[in-house]
Amino acid sequence: MFSSSSIIDNINQSEGLEYKKLCRLLKITKKSDKEKLDIALTALEKLEIINKNKDDEYTCIKDNDHFVAKIRCSSKGYCFAVRGKDKEDIYIRENLLNYAWNGDKVLVRIIKEGYRRRSPEGIVDCILERSNQILLSKVEIINNDVYAIPIDDRILSKIKLPKENKKFTFNPDNKNIVKVEIDRFPIGQEEGLGHVIQELNLNNNEKYDTDFVLSKSNIVKSYNLNHIESKKIEQRERIDLTDKNSYLFSSWNSNNSPMLPMIQIEQGKNESTKLWIHTNNLAERVDLNSKKSLEILFKGFESLPLLNDWQNYLSEAIRNDSEFKVGEKNEAISLCVHLNIDNEIIDWSFHLTLVKCTLIVGSDHTEALLSRKSKSRITSRVLKPIKEYIDDLDKILEISCSLRQKHLLEGKVEIPAPVNKIEGLEEFFIHNPAEYSKGYFESLNKEDCQTYLSPILYEANLIWFKHSNQYGLKSAGYISNGIDYINANEIIKYSEFIDNDIELNEDGNLTFSQVIKLCGDDNKKRILHKLLINEFNDNEIRLISKNPDNDESEKLFISPWTIPGFDFTNLINQYSIFNMIINGKKSKKNNINAINISERKSLDLVNWDIFNSPILKNLEILFNNFVIDKLNDSKYKVNQYKSNIINIKKVRKAEKLLGNTYSGFILSVQTYGFFVEISELNVEGLVHVSTLNNDWYEYRSRQNLLIGRKSKKSYKVGDSIEVKIIKVDILKYQIDLELT
Repeated sequence: MFSSSSIIDNINQSEGLEYKKLCRLLKITKKSDKEKLDIALTALEKLEIINKNKDDEYTCIKDNDHFVAKIRCSSKGYCFAVRGKDKEDIYIRENLLNYAWNGDKVLVRIIKEGYRRRSPEGIVDCILERSNQILLSKVEIINNDVYAIPIDDRILSKIKLPKENKKFTFNPDNKNIVKVEIDRFPIGQEEGLGHVIQELNLNNNEKYDTDFVLSKSNIVKSYNLNHIESKKIEQRERIDLTDKNSYLFSSWNSNNSPMLPMIQIEQGKNESTKLWIHTNNLAERVDLNSKKSLEILFKGFESLPLLNDWQNYLSEAIRNDSEFKVGEKNEAISLCVHLNIDNEIIDWSFHLTLVKCTLIVGSDHTEALLSRKSKSRITSRVLKPIKEYIDDLDKILEISCSLRQKHLLEGKVEIPAPVNKIEGLEEFFIHNPAEYSKGYFESLNKEDCQTYLSPILYEANLIWFKHSNQYGLKSAGYISNGIDYINANEIIKYSEFIDNDIELNEDGNLTFSQVIKLCGDDNKKRILHKLLINEFNDNEIRLISKNPDNDESEKLFISPWTIPGFDFTNLINQYSIFNMIINGKKSKKNNINAINISERKSLDLVNWDIFNSPILKNLEILFNNFVIDKLNDSKYKVNQYKSNIINIKKVRKAEKLLGNTYSGFILSVQTYGFFVEISELNVEGLVHVSTLNNDWYEYRSRQNLLIGRKSKKSYKVGDSIEVKIIKVDILKYQIDLELT
């Protein structure tokens, strides 16, 4: 189904688009769909967003008064149109939303300029794309009519349901929430219409938790992955490395977890080392020139964990053909990195290869390898069966540790992963080496072998950014954050955790790494880690191109490509590498004085466009702002889902322990109370200020504490207290506590 957004995006990508061609691009064939398109085109013309020229071609009007934005609402009902980085948000009053909901993509017009510290005000003139097609709701009877009331406070509409949906009326004892599919969004004087498609009874019933959280995060699987077929790989020249040992490091326990790359090591006589990274060959298996495949891929850009299983974004057929299995030959897209005696990168090259998996390295192997008192003696029953591979594995782990140390010296931040004490969440807490949306590294952990993949893959992804950027190619990736400082005022808030004197720099700042080192107590250090994590903003995916007008072109990016089985960002970057290897022009004309453009040494020699027009056109379909926006929307929803599934399982754990008393630490203090971590359970809950009935407590923001007016009793971050679990709310993922 097309949207106003897809109409504008298609018109925007051409200098003039005929009606028939627009229908073809939007895959519109039915008369009823053409009528809807006509209505949309007429409305967009009247809003002066598009224009029809004398040749009956549609074009976008460049200098109009509208801005594309996303609606973001608070639970209090305040709504803003968010335009993106470095641009001021626009405040939208409820009566000017025109039924736009939280998350919707809209066209906004400013009606009142901002001044002093007040935001500009605007009106929503057009809803370009709806973010919610299915709502989680409570069914209520209002004036004998049946309505769905969204449980999300940020959606300010109710949806009328057919009379037969009365049987789903909300019962507090059952907590029966329903999924409502929207048949018609509210418009003008017309109410929104919908119907119930599923009932979820959540009271003491965990089997619907995943379904509930997926729906609440607006992740709906309504597509068939089997329609994305596995392409047959063409016969090409490949380097045969099947006689070399290749190792697959894997901690995930599920059979459906994302496919991981292999590492191969060649140690030279002059103490130099070749490190090979072999990635699953999805660039040749997935038909990225097929509109049908892209349409399905655009509905689910990423694989995500479902408690003890995974929901993959690729079909089973593609995974079966591409996955590395012990003893089986596989085609791969590989990077060969040359290292000197100090494990510094001195050269690299990209290749098509044929490889064979020798050994799957598990966390039991890394723990045994890194726990040895002496490398010369092998007594561990875990290591004896893999005795012949130990030298290789030791070298791989050594390289990983060296690269991580280099990253830390460059100012990157390392924070240990949170501890999991809840059954069923194991896959969520195993380190994901493809995850770059965080602004910090998770610490290397011998009990999780995938953490040792991360430093190596980080370098491989950084190499592709450098390589592609030098050739002027577009890629998708993240800014690689440099040194991050924490403000002195924030340090004061965390002072209870710090056991040593603080020495700030001349700007009154301290690095995150320095703060972590100042804390000695393990319990306090763990809480400090949680507080520091909150200081990091999530990294957004960016479209990276070597553009003199782009003020970010000099920043350091990473362009992930090494785990294409995890997400679409890795896949399209790998596809670009594949095209460079097989389609890249190796000389200015007719292959005279051809060079190998896949090698590092060629970067300064190439002064021509390595791709011809047809290849560039194919890549432009994948590397554009429309796709990047879609990727970020998907990443936002997935991160929400991951956080919420952990929260709901924590609430479920607390639900079984109502009335019990535990020791805890104060995590954060707010005007309305303070959040407490119960370390024994690894859950967090709220002590509301209204339950502190022995005094009147006020919040002091500078000291970040609550203090009693009479007693002068204070509650601040880091305090150890005794609390009782008094109430849980499954729908809001909330645990209420009181002091004992």
